[in-house]
Amino acid sequence: MLANYIKIAWKVLLRHPFYTFITLFGISLTLTVLMVLTSFIDHLVGSHYPETNRNRSLYIEKMVLRDSSRSSQNSGPMSFKFLTQYAKTLKTAEKVTITSFFRTSNAYAGAQKIKLNTKYTDAAFWEVMNFTFLEGKPYNEQNIRNGELVAVITDDFRRQYFSDLSEPVVGKDIEVESIHYKVIGVVKGSPPTRIFSYADIYFPYTVPKSNYEQDDIMGGYVAVVLANKASDRKAVQEEFQDKIRRIPLPGNRNGFKYDIAEVGCAPYVESMLSIFMEGGPQVKVIFYSVIAFLMFMLMGLPAINLVNVNVSRIMERSSEIGIRKAFGAPIRTLLMQFIVENIFITFIGGTIALVLTLITIYLINQSGWIAYADLTINLNVFLVSIGVCLLFGLLSGVAPALRMSKLSIVEALKS
Repeated sequence: MLANYIKIAWKVLLRHPFYTFITLFGISLTLTVLMVLTSFIDHLVGSHYPETNRNRSLYIEKMVLRDSSRSSQNSGPMSFKFLTQYAKTLKTAEKVTITSFFRTSNAYAGAQKIKLNTKYTDAAFWEVMNFTFLEGKPYNEQNIRNGELVAVITDDFRRQYFSDLSEPVVGKDIEVESIHYKVIGVVKGSPPTRIFSYADIYFPYTVPKSNYEQDDIMGGYVAVVLANKASDRKAVQEEFQDKIRRIPLPGNRNGFKYDIAEVGCAPYVESMLSIFMEGGPQVKVIFYSVIAFLMFMLMGLPAINLVNVNVSRIMERSSEIGIRKAFGAPIRTLLMQFIVENIFITFIGGTIALVLTLITIYLINQSGWIAYADLTINLNVFLVSIGVCLLFGLLSGVAPALRMSKLSIVEALKS
């Protein structure tokens, strides 16, 4: 029966090329936008180079200090000292790295000014993040203990700073903010959308201007905790929160008296959305309303337009419906036929959309719009795309199919 429905759908497509073009154009354009958007979201939140361990990582990126009435607060990253005491000592974690967010700096290659994003990290950073080393190696605990002025740079910074790219640069000198460093390694760069790993140049936290010795509860550092496996993250969170409950309270930070200290230790997506999740009911309502509106604009409106096209396409088959009903075809059978036909047509549009998506993603990756962009159609994106095709086919097919299947025999034959 299913094969017969598909054969009928194919014959209908060939019968009126104009309707077919309009239908497939609307479907493929809409699904292309949705697939590209899905790929971009996967690029933002998925486990990709060099943050390939996101599925078993937890992020400690913000501390919130509140007074007893919860009317005032201080929030921001933590100090290296605080994270060393409360994060580095986690026994349930496999690895913990402490790193700064990237900071801006300048270097000069002759008369050319190079704007840089720098990051200060510990040695564990290179074990938690899976960078590809093109030359050399990362700095280790020995380099850090010795206070060596070493740096790991990206291939893009190497291209800008060194004129002769045919020669190895490991061991060469670079000058950043009037301080000379020895290049110890070169890595393939990370996209700027991956803020925990992104930088142009990486320094040990013991080099000048890192402020790692700041004697304060808050500062400029965050931590990434790597669990042994994804299922262990709950135990790591519980151990960390148990440590946070032991923070001496009340406290005083630069004149601000606080009675509550909150520090999140969450998976990546939850950590990034914390601003909305902790913003109170009104902020949550606004956030989810915007998401719902965007989904309606991207999927709902095109589906409504295609409903009208499908109604016109099915209306011309009213005599067919009347004859089939006269021979005893039940409403359920007619309804199923039109839904299967519409899903079949939607998947043809989805195939076209997949090709257009691959072309669009290639152009985005090659454009340099996002440095080191690596948008792709992986298994997750593909499965979401299949689900979107099914949903879109149902949204644009059920209403006209239901309308036409309920036509009376006389009314159908008169049309």
